[in-house]
Amino acid sequence: MFRSIVRMTAAFTLATVTLASPVYAQSDEAFYDGKIISFLSGHSAGGGYDTYVRTLARHLGKHIPGNPQVVVRNVPGAGSLVLTNQVANTLESDGTVIASVARGMAFEPLFGNEQALYKPGEMNWLGSLNNETSLCVAWHEAKVKNWQDLKTEALSVGSTGAGADTNLFPKVLSDLFGFKFNIIAGYPGGNDVMLAMERGEVEGRCGWSWSSAKSTRGEWIAQLNEGMEQGKVNILFQMSLKKHSDLPDVPLVTEFAETEKQRQVLNLLFARQVMGRPVVAPPGVPEARVAMLRKAIAMAVEDPEFLKDAQNQSLGINFVGGEEIQAIVQEAYEYPDDVIAVIKDAM
Repeated sequence: MFRSIVRMTAAFTLATVTLASPVYAQSDEAFYDGKIISFLSGHSAGGGYDTYVRTLARHLGKHIPGNPQVVVRNVPGAGSLVLTNQVANTLESDGTVIASVARGMAFEPLFGNEQALYKPGEMNWLGSLNNETSLCVAWHEAKVKNWQDLKTEALSVGSTGAGADTNLFPKVLSDLFGFKFNIIAGYPGGNDVMLAMERGEVEGRCGWSWSSAKSTRGEWIAQLNEGMEQGKVNILFQMSLKKHSDLPDVPLVTEFAETEKQRQVLNLLFARQVMGRPVVAPPGVPEARVAMLRKAIAMAVEDPEFLKDAQNQSLGINFVGGEEIQAIVQEAYEYPDDVIAVIKDAM
């Protein structure tokens, strides 16, 4: 179901957004004059999501008619579920509030999270700065050294909340393959999980974006440091619909599937990776303003100053347009019930 969407390239999406520029009414063109856009980050400061938010915020305003100021504020909680509920139900829907939430938030109602008080298809998905690959890693002192060890050795992994990748991924993989994960939940953000690994509170993380790993903990990873035989973490496997070009020798989790149902479950679970760093606006924002915001983000990720800023922080940029994200969200809710049930039960 997702194959046709996944095969669409970021370049095609950007070209579509750029060429199909909407015609705005004068009131829409002038709306952002003198305004402040609140760009809310659903994670704690210093982590991967937050770094992407602050980088985009520095360059976004100049691509929006009226050149509004863009101000970042952190609203962490439950892996960004707190903020997602606010976006859907209580925040201003005039186009002055946008948010960065975890890529899995669009799927929480589908998988039966009763705390997810929103309809993802009614929210306005503006785009994603990256098509992500996630890692499952073990601290170098843990007994688990490779994915095969997970069959016999337990690995304690940190999690940021019920809806986060760090909680869902290890649960589903435990159910599918019998991997032995002990999930320690409740950390405010991904950066806190990494600090917990350093302190010895947990032994690993299963749901760590490769882009974030490179930009925030590159010195831990042997693959990024020539001559380093072993890093601070061992990469057990990568999680996405295809291997990242940086990691040709690291196993891909979909390679572990032995049945068609296992493959379908993994395809649904990791469809969220395509929307690796999603930006969303509340339901009810006027269509013309949604189009303006989508176009502004698409233009910002082509901005040489933005790209230099991202490169200086080792942030991977692989843009996915808002229309494509919206389609992924809508199609997810059409997947077969028995496949959805596997992920739902894990939650």
